Amino acid sequence: MPFGLLRLCQYETNKLVRIQSVRLGSLKWILNGAILLFICIMMLWNRKYQEFDLVVSSVTTKVKGVAQTHLPGVGDVVWDVVDYSGPSQDKNSFFVVTNVIVTKSQKQGKCPEVPLKGRLCRTDTDCQKGDWDQHSHGIQTGSCVKFDVSKKTCEVSAWCPVETKTKPPRPALLAAAENFTVLIKNNIRFPAFNFIRRNILPEMNDAYLRSCRRENDSMCPIFRLGDVVREAGEKFSEMAMEGGVIGIQIKWDCNLDRLMRRCLPRYSFRRLDEKESNRTLYPGLNFRFAKYNTVNGVEERTLYKAFGIRFDVMVFGHAGRFSFIQLIIYIGSTLSYYALTTMLIDWLIGTSCYSAEVGQNYSEKKVESVRDKRKCILCVSYVDENNIRLVKRSQKKSLQDVRPTSVQPRKEDTGHLRAVLCLLQPDAGVDHNAELPVAPKPDLDNRPRRPAWCQCGCCSPSSLRQEELCCRQSDGACITTSPLFERLVLRRSLLEAALLYRDPLCPPADRGQTSALRHCAYTQYISWRFGVPPDDTHPAIPSCCVWSIRAEYPSPDGQYSGFTPARMASMQACANGGL
Repeated sequence: MPFGLLRLCQYETNKLVRIQSVRLGSLKWILNGAILLFICIMMLWNRKYQEFDLVVSSVTTKVKGVAQTHLPGVGDVVWDVVDYSGPSQDKNSFFVVTNVIVTKSQKQGKCPEVPLKGRLCRTDTDCQKGDWDQHSHGIQTGSCVKFDVSKKTCEVSAWCPVETKTKPPRPALLAAAENFTVLIKNNIRFPAFNFIRRNILPEMNDAYLRSCRRENDSMCPIFRLGDVVREAGEKFSEMAMEGGVIGIQIKWDCNLDRLMRRCLPRYSFRRLDEKESNRTLYPGLNFRFAKYNTVNGVEERTLYKAFGIRFDVMVFGHAGRFSFIQLIIYIGSTLSYYALTTMLIDWLIGTSCYSAEVGQNYSEKKVESVRDKRKCILCVSYVDENNIRLVKRSQKKSLQDVRPTSVQPRKEDTGHLRAVLCLLQPDAGVDHNAELPVAPKPDLDNRPRRPAWCQCGCCSPSSLRQEELCCRQSDGACITTSPLFERLVLRRSLLEAALLYRDPLCPPADRGQTSALRHCAYTQYISWRFGVPPDDTHPAIPSCCVWSIRAEYPSPDGQYSGFTPARMASMQACANGGL
């Protein structure tokens, strides 16, 4: 089968670390239970198990009320719904006049302009015929005429007399509009569910609508204007003077599940415009309209500047119904919350809540470091240092001269130490005086001259940079001269016992076969000087030690494979496994 197809047929899964701890296990279930409770509460509260559809709405209003007011220069006037509702009604809104400025008996003609700022004149040259601006009441004739005893303004062709009052009366002339009522009819539809409803519920009849009041029934669709303004946080008497905009919000939050079906409106109110007159350039809300008549064949009109409150009805909402797909999506999206338990417990283990030894042990079991195979990290141990150096293999420098990337403390192999102490006991069954094999030994006396990188005087030159390593960092005696080197590394009885320890059923090796003893001696040196080497590193044996071992257990043909990091990885496994 092709290699690419084999990769497609593989399955990968995560590696877990199980910690036997009552405290951590209890904490895990408490946190998982709290997360599950939170997920369930949020699911029920926000109805995440439902699919939703937005509302489609239409609104109609009907205002009722009658008020009588005294207009200066006009007299007592009765205002009904036609008068105070304004000339037109916008979609989803209605207007109620609350204050008014009246200018009577206006006719087409010529009259002085209102003497506002910048409109005074002295002579006709100050007035330009045909000129006008946004604040003018008409078109200038080019004449400067008296407005009163002390002021002169430009004459204009307009509806005369022009409107002179600018500020609305205080208090408002139609303050009685506070007691007007409005019936709001709201029809809604949710197209996705083909569901239709209105705010006038099926159980509401004509008798109910005649007697219901909002203060007693929140579902009543008839509202007193004063109550609407009060619930918006305003005073009707103050707002009525200059006018403003009030929003009537109808919210539909419908649950269309069979066992929990509920679809009722909720009303709320708020002011939509800026209410502070001194903070706005044009406060309030007003518009103008006129009533025309003919007197002695001349058309006249009465101009009304009406101030009032506009009520905007805003409908929004949604409806939800159970959906198995939405439930699965919500459950899948909340599974990641359980990662918080792992994050919190890992953080607790890494803090002072647990000892550094426990945290380090857990970290070593959980995290497995894998180095880039292109970077060969060698492990070096000097007899005159207590630490282990990690260096990168170099093709240009000898291993002795390469600067370390890091220095780590040596971890003693206690199992190896105990086994060595047992095996060093006198062994009567071993003939220490037996003759050595006839294989030729390297002649240590005929070694080439001392290399420049050697510090102990016992090393031999090598053509491989990774083999150019001495047992010392500074000048001094060689480790091969130590009695322990002969007992722990070279002693034949110890090496044979170590081989038998690894494989109890293995038959004794022929004394002429020194390859196994030689490699066992390498392993003994690594366990002695390196202890437990760091992961993903390759211990390097000094040249003097290598040649001493080869001299004791030579190859029959005099050929040696030399130091290769790939082989040293398997030797490290042997060292970690004990003798």
